[in-house]
Amino acid sequence: MKSKLACCIILSIILAFTLSVTMDSYAADETNNGEAAHHGVDGSKLPLWSIIPFVGILLSIAILPLVFDSHFLVHHGGKMSLVWALIFAVPYLAVFKGDGFYDILHIYLLDYIPFIILLWGLFTVAGGILVRGTLRGTPVVNTLLLLLGTVIASWVGTTGASMLLIRPLIRANEYRKSKVHLIVFFIFLVSNIGGSLTPIGDPPLFLGFLRGVPFFWTTTALLPHMLLISVVLIMLFFVIDSFFFKREGGAVPDDGVKEPLRVDGLFNLVFLLGIIGAVLMSGSVEQLKVSIFGIEVAWPSITRDLIIIVMGLLSLQFTPFSGELRKTNEFSWEPIEEVAKVFAGIFITIIPALAILKAGEKGALAGLIGAMQEPFHYFWTTGILSSFLDNAPTYLTFFNTALGKLGLSEELVPTILSTPYAELTVEGHQTFVKLLTAISVGAVFMGANTYIGNAPNFMVKAIAEQSGIRMPSFFGYMLWSVVILFPLFVIVTFVFLR
Repeated sequence: MKSKLACCIILSIILAFTLSVTMDSYAADETNNGEAAHHGVDGSKLPLWSIIPFVGILLSIAILPLVFDSHFLVHHGGKMSLVWALIFAVPYLAVFKGDGFYDILHIYLLDYIPFIILLWGLFTVAGGILVRGTLRGTPVVNTLLLLLGTVIASWVGTTGASMLLIRPLIRANEYRKSKVHLIVFFIFLVSNIGGSLTPIGDPPLFLGFLRGVPFFWTTTALLPHMLLISVVLIMLFFVIDSFFFKREGGAVPDDGVKEPLRVDGLFNLVFLLGIIGAVLMSGSVEQLKVSIFGIEVAWPSITRDLIIIVMGLLSLQFTPFSGELRKTNEFSWEPIEEVAKVFAGIFITIIPALAILKAGEKGALAGLIGAMQEPFHYFWTTGILSSFLDNAPTYLTFFNTALGKLGLSEELVPTILSTPYAELTVEGHQTFVKLLTAISVGAVFMGANTYIGNAPNFMVKAIAEQSGIRMPSFFGYMLWSVVILFPLFVIVTFVFLR
């Protein structure tokens, strides 16, 4: 194992050097302009092959667990993430210097750190709530658990709902032989599609909220799409779970224990509400900003992150990590650590991909951006990219693309979306509503396509494997999503997005 990792590191250094030399020719105009201020690298100057490190980290997540062992990312995910981060950062900084440093600092300060703090807060608080009692994983019980998670995900976040219910679902089904489908459908519904209705549900919608999308606009605009796909998925799950249940005998073993259901640690809901309140506050007050190494960071965002940290620490104070409640809940830091390490590499290597997309028709993906005209184009493009890129900046990229194509300013967004659709008479306003609906649905729904499409996916997978469930590989999971989700996305396209 050590020799193989050493070889990977050596190859990474060679590749970093090669990229640095080759990239230099593309950056001459940017690095010799003599400007003191830095605003990031112009995406129109980046070649498509600059996303090689990002593709490399994705392939590593998919392939290395198959080559070594299924727990590779648990033990070596941080090293793998660091290797690809260096492959990208060394040449990027060497060539673009201050502009490259700006990009890296920008994505960590404004995206990665708040992203991890929010996940950590929800993970910590939800881990202090324990469902006790005799809960047996019959098809009816499992379906009700998924339904409950789907309903609450928009109001406590997909991460909060996932961390709250994944362990009860796993404990209820300890006696079952076939469990993979339980986790897969849980990721589909609770970790992704259930978060469609509010900005709290999923990060892309929160970014829209920060840019003027009314809080309850997503509730009304996305509810029909969410209901259609959720109802079909829940019915399909019940059929599949019933099939496996009957194949295993169709009976629940009687161990003589019948403990009434109850929930301990409910006071953690106060801390959960504190996190939700902090998120709402950060998007509702005046965005006064402070400059950190040239990066403009909003004070409400800093306050939000501090409040989330305090809520998590209070949860640990009142439900200690070493306490009986968290031990019974099988709580550990391993899942959040794995997410933090792997996504640290994903966020930095994603920089060229996002910059190229942001460049629009001036960038290396000009053909793709130029071909996007209809709502279903935005749905599928945003969705497929959100499956592999971070869905929050992908949403924001196409949010701005839609505004630019229609010649609208961001200041008009609250007015357009607050006006009843039938009363929108200015050219382009109705079209923007259709495009933003497609972008929102694509970013949230198709985050379920891969383990990295949305952070809760990765955490749920890690918790399931920690509990002894052998989860599918990266491509194995994608087979589930392609077979089950893609036909439903086609239906959504024809029903709502033509």
